[in-house]
Amino acid sequence: MPTTSHTPEFSLIIIGDEILSGKRADKHLPKVIELLHARGLQLAHADYVGDSPERITATLARAFASGEIVFSCGGIGATPDDHTRQCAARALGVELALHPQAESLIRERMQDVAREQGVPYEPDRADNIHRLNMGVFPLGADIIPNPYNKIPGFSCASPGDRGAIHFVPGFPVMAWPMIEWVLDTHYRHLFRQAAWVEQSVIVYGSMEAALTPLMEDIERRFDGIKVFSLPSVDHPQHGRHIELGVKGSPDQVALAYPELLTGLHLQGVKTGPELVRK
Repeated sequence: MPTTSHTPEFSLIIIGDEILSGKRADKHLPKVIELLHARGLQLAHADYVGDSPERITATLARAFASGEIVFSCGGIGATPDDHTRQCAARALGVELALHPQAESLIRERMQDVAREQGVPYEPDRADNIHRLNMGVFPLGADIIPNPYNKIPGFSCASPGDRGAIHFVPGFPVMAWPMIEWVLDTHYRHLFRQAAWVEQSVIVYGSMEAALTPLMEDIERRFDGIKVFSLPSVDHPQHGRHIELGVKGSPDQVALAYPELLTGLHLQGVKTGPELVRK
């Protein structure tokens, strides 16, 4: 996988009509957020797209051009409604080809199934030949191991090696350990455990518009700090309030947060409990 001189963002693409139609509820978004958070990382954004080849191709082309590290869930099977492999090749402008290692793993899986069913393995049977399509990836792809059933996913580097898209199945039991493998194998150098913190305070009786100049001043003065505001109108404990805070590296948060409190004090704003998240 590519190495970068900047810190790339992580994003997620979820593919499938069944999500947009409501037949199935998406479980990938909260899980990917959890997997990233456990490694000190954050998700920048997520896209949902149905089984339209044109939309999938356009979405993947934007993702490749972004230079982000992207996880794409769904649509990599070999049924007529699975278009992701073909769309990835189209977005990259490359051909599709049977990946040798993927072929070996798929054949292993077919032999395993034959043994489990007590029948002979017939490699040239029509349905077994068709299953090899699940290993047809864009040229230059690397495989992602699938510990559940050996049928691999695949990774494609973005042009210029500025990022990559990692393609996994839509089934959570397969997708989630495959995403973890990608993170732990390729992006351990980006992990930031104990190096990212959020510190915030509950603010009563103020409006976000009145707090915006202070927020902009804090971001301007402290490198790498992001200021956030989370308004609530019906919180069971605090009622109408704003959670106002800063997030970033611990050393910068230690400098920026007191300045945020000082700014609130100068405005005469009433504050409540303070919170820290790591």
